[in-house]
Amino acid sequence: MIEAVRRADNEDLAQLSALAAMAVGEQAEARGGHVWSNREAISIPADSVLASCLGDPEALLLVGTIDDAVVGYARARIEGLRNGERLGVINDIFVMENAREVGVGELLIETVVAWAVERGCSGVDATVLPGNRQAKNFFETAHFTARAIIVHHRLVDGGVHAGDDVGTDGETSYR
Repeated sequence: MIEAVRRADNEDLAQLSALAAMAVGEQAEARGGHVWSNREAISIPADSVLASCLGDPEALLLVGTIDDAVVGYARARIEGLRNGERLGVINDIFVMENAREVGVGELLIETVVAWAVERGCSGVDATVLPGNRQAKNFFETAHFTARAIIVHHRLVDGGVHAGDDVGTDGETSYR
């Protein structure tokens, strides 16, 4: 089994769009996923967003493969900070469930980090939804640490959503 990463090209776009839909679908119902999937996540269908990365020198679109079969992807960009520093931002990183924990995700993230270093970035950011321990552990293994927590108060039905889960400890879990 040979794991590899390469830059995406036009011929990959349909497959990557399908992977993007899988990635968003996997997270949309998770804790925090409702707002994330409607705000930060890639728009589905993703074809035009993915295609725009191909000719953009400030964007990176990668394909992760096992034995030349596409099983994952990463999409990243460079952002300028107010102090003049540059920040790498991982917009998407996804590996199909049956291809996880064999090294494709690690190759994707290592390639993104190396790309950010080459472009003079001072760091790399990525988003992990609360409760996604597998993703949190993946990023921590790659030496990422939390630098912010986004909190949210859902305002539906007078501030209380009928679907909120209130645990026995009194804590409320919001989508």
